Amino acid sequence: GGSIDVSKYNDGQRGGSVRVRAKIEKRDSKTLAITEIPYGKTTGTASKPSTFIDSILKANERGKIKIRNVEDLTAASVEILIHLTPGASSDKTIDALYACTDCEISISPNCCVIQDRKPQFLSVSDVLRSSVDNTLSLLRQERLIRRGELMESLHFANLEQIFIEERIYKDKEFEQAKTMDAACEWIDERLTPYYPKMVREVTKDDILKLMDIKMARILKFNKDKAAENIAAIKSEIRQIDRELKNMVEVTCDWFRFIKEKYGKEHPRMTEIRNFDTIAAAKVVEANEKLYINREDGFIGTSLKKDEFVSNCSDIDDVIIFYRDGTYKIVRVADKLFIGETERSKKEKKKVEVIHIAVFRKNDERTIYNAVYRDGKTGVSFIKRFNVTAIIRDREYDLTQGTPGSRVLYFTANPNGEAEIVKVALKPNPKLKKVFFDKDFSEIAIKGRGTKGNMLTKIEVSKVTLKSHGSSTLGGRKFWFDSDIKRLNYDGQGKYLGEFDGEDQVLVMLKDGRYYLTNFDVNNHYEDNIFRIEKYDANKVWTCIYFNSQQSNFLYIKRFQLEATVRMQSF
Repeated sequence: GGSIDVSKYNDGQRGGSVRVRAKIEKRDSKTLAITEIPYGKTTGTASKPSTFIDSILKANERGKIKIRNVEDLTAASVEILIHLTPGASSDKTIDALYACTDCEISISPNCCVIQDRKPQFLSVSDVLRSSVDNTLSLLRQERLIRRGELMESLHFANLEQIFIEERIYKDKEFEQAKTMDAACEWIDERLTPYYPKMVREVTKDDILKLMDIKMARILKFNKDKAAENIAAIKSEIRQIDRELKNMVEVTCDWFRFIKEKYGKEHPRMTEIRNFDTIAAAKVVEANEKLYINREDGFIGTSLKKDEFVSNCSDIDDVIIFYRDGTYKIVRVADKLFIGETERSKKEKKKVEVIHIAVFRKNDERTIYNAVYRDGKTGVSFIKRFNVTAIIRDREYDLTQGTPGSRVLYFTANPNGEAEIVKVALKPNPKLKKVFFDKDFSEIAIKGRGTKGNMLTKIEVSKVTLKSHGSSTLGGRKFWFDSDIKRLNYDGQGKYLGEFDGEDQVLVMLKDGRYYLTNFDVNNHYEDNIFRIEKYDANKVWTCIYFNSQQSNFLYIKRFQLEATVRMQSF
């Protein structure tokens, strides 16, 4: 049961794998139901507990998911109810079940067969080709055997017809023959003129078989029926000859017959579909709390008396920015020392953490706004950048890497916000203007390795926030992948539009119901979707429908859809 992704099947050869998932349904916002489980897994018995259910319970114990309890109602069919804790997201829990439990497993199908008394690793196509060739050979042998039987039947039918129609059994020489050999010699002599038309050479056994024909059969012999019988035999022989010349098509017809006869009794229980790749770090519950001790230079989940940073999971990564411009990514741990960088060791200075947060890989929406002073020239630069992927525990630099560089201003903006800052220059009698404003929205977002734009050559005293700004990234384009029933922003599936702020997704089902959702990529959608698009409150819909409870008439109506997240009928 369940579903399977065979995109990396590799034709069953070594190195290939398939991913198999359980079928999980949302009964309501707080209850999930597993109705099909992956191949190779069982729900267990009283004497043999289920490792499948154990994997769910262990994930809950480790804090990967938040569930209240698991209820196994399996009887003739699988039914495992998962009751969620208050505040747990059903969509996120489904993804976490696939990422952290046996609800999704990977199987490596190594196709090994014994060939020529040796084990051989072949592709499934090779095995199938060999099997089909063997089937074709068997079907050919069947027809050759049947053709031989028909030729024998035709041979004796011709002999019998001649023997009776020519009344050989009435010949004086036959009736008065003193021995069996003499009788056989006479019959052979009488049949000699017909030998060229025979299927094969007439043997003594054939003649003896003629002599065994009962008088009752001779009396009932019908010339027309005998001719029809011979014609039918010849017709079947011709049909077999045609099939022997077209054995490939005959074999295909045989497999179609097998499928038609037995296919309905043995349906495919596992649905073939494409899976999305679920990053465990994005879906597991943030069951831990991250703390930082700035004075001693430690971070960890066990420092409960120190400064709280954010919720996290034990598989998350953390990004840390320092005042000297270096930054790095580390794994969440109970206690980890981060109070030193390569530059701080060279400069023999104590580091200062200016930003720490849970890092999301491939996050292009989080934009970092920074102002820094180059240690070599003293020039201040301004830059905007994102960090999508870097190597864990390796130090990087948002400055130009010169000794003495310092970050003067830094913010992390989860949706690309751009603020206005107030720049205070170091007092100088020659300066007419000591303060000026700079809008980050005027700065283009570039790669993390760029040095940025020059802000000023004059020494900067400090940079402070003047006013918050809005996102400079605008709306985000979303697509709906009908194969996996998920939203994405990777250009896969049907384009829904550009979403921003309070925009919603309209989902219309084939049974005449609809509802609205947000544009979270973690959302799960039903299989019976009739239409999905960006919701437009002013759009007028025209619907022609059939009401089965009243009469066999079609109805038409025009209406506007009410904005609601609850399932409603239109």
